[in-house]
Amino acid sequence: MQENIETKENKMGVMPVNKLLISMALPIMISMLVQALYNIVDSMFVSIIGEEALTSVSLAFPVQNLMIAIGVGTGVGINALLSRCLGEKNKEEADLAANNGVFLALISYLLFLFFGLFFVNFYFLTQTSDSTILDYGHSYLSICSLGSFGLFFQITFERLLQSTGKTLYSMITQGLGAIINIILDPIMIFGLFGFPKMGVGGAALATVCGQIFASCLALAFNLKINKELTFQGRGFRPNLNIILKIYSVGVPSIIMASIASIMTFCINQILMAFTPTATAVFGVYFKLQSFVFMPIFGLSNGMVPIVAYNYGARKKERIISTIRLSIFYAVGIMIIGLLIFQVFPQYLLMLFNASEEMLSIGIVSLRIISICFPFAGFSIICSSVFQSFGNGILSLLLSIGRQLIVLIPVAFLLSKLGGLHALWWSFPISEIAALILCIFFLKHIYKTLILPLSLDQ
Repeated sequence: MQENIETKENKMGVMPVNKLLISMALPIMISMLVQALYNIVDSMFVSIIGEEALTSVSLAFPVQNLMIAIGVGTGVGINALLSRCLGEKNKEEADLAANNGVFLALISYLLFLFFGLFFVNFYFLTQTSDSTILDYGHSYLSICSLGSFGLFFQITFERLLQSTGKTLYSMITQGLGAIINIILDPIMIFGLFGFPKMGVGGAALATVCGQIFASCLALAFNLKINKELTFQGRGFRPNLNIILKIYSVGVPSIIMASIASIMTFCINQILMAFTPTATAVFGVYFKLQSFVFMPIFGLSNGMVPIVAYNYGARKKERIISTIRLSIFYAVGIMIIGLLIFQVFPQYLLMLFNASEEMLSIGIVSLRIISICFPFAGFSIICSSVFQSFGNGILSLLLSIGRQLIVLIPVAFLLSKLGGLHALWWSFPISEIAALILCIFFLKHIYKTLILPLSLDQ
């Protein structure tokens, strides 16, 4: 038994780096691709209803992204605390981390339940006065908010599985949840097989049903298979000390993920001043780019533990090889994405039933924005490198700089000086600025943390 444990621990330091990186990253990349797929399919069905429906879903995206940011960020905190407790053989605190994590999922849901009941109309009125978009948006976001308990519990229970090394089961829950969403989308949107026709609300309900199914399945896996943890029912009381420990790690992750919501909301505001179609195009771009970006996030997630382990083992060459290979693969994937967006933009847009106006705006936007893909691939890997060395503040500064300090002001300025088509150049500009910042931070990491390791060899 002890020998098996040592073998599992040692593969990070002995397995060929390329083979190790692929074995660590590939399952996560596949899981994230499934997530990206159902995001795209969801919007494809909505686009059949009409462009206003697609615009309403685009305007709802910042709130949905905020839900995911809070759920995933809290999950990161739960994962970090629980894994450390299990490593220390402290089962009592591990159980406290798990049970308080479930409690925090409930609190997160109650916040968005309150939003869904009282603030959805206000949220959309800050962005548009179009009555059709308002109706679609209220229907969609209300259901997503009221049913968001599925999202929060799914993320939490999947993180508990990952914390104990049962990543295969979390992949199963994610995959089946996405498949159920895809199957239910046309049934609920268009009223097939005797189901009432719900339109945009049907897309939201299909999403919620997929999340609820995944959360129930993840709970079942935890109760039946996750013997390392004991779940409390009656008699549970929140532990403030444990909650603070969870959020000490989780809050920075929540902030980083929430930045995308702020950026998207602000860009939507700028675009709505031109035409709602431009907002729909931006929403379509976000769905399409996720299919390119998600594998990079999976790759970076697989890279982090390798770099962190070998930093602890003081193996400089393995760290450098892992970072170089990760950057090579990330930029390579992004170049493929760039070529697809440059050569086939009209076909990508037609997946979403694009009108002539949407095509005229979208073809230009996809070609301009996609120029930033290789730079973005480099930046995503670098951000994860900083995190693997415990320098999360560098990743946070990079996200804030790229998406808020540079992108939004430049987008606003270009929209005033050159109009709608000029606005899209703000994305390559912001990624080039991020690239420069990444190089500066990476040199700092190399000089202060990686180079000194050679003194021990």
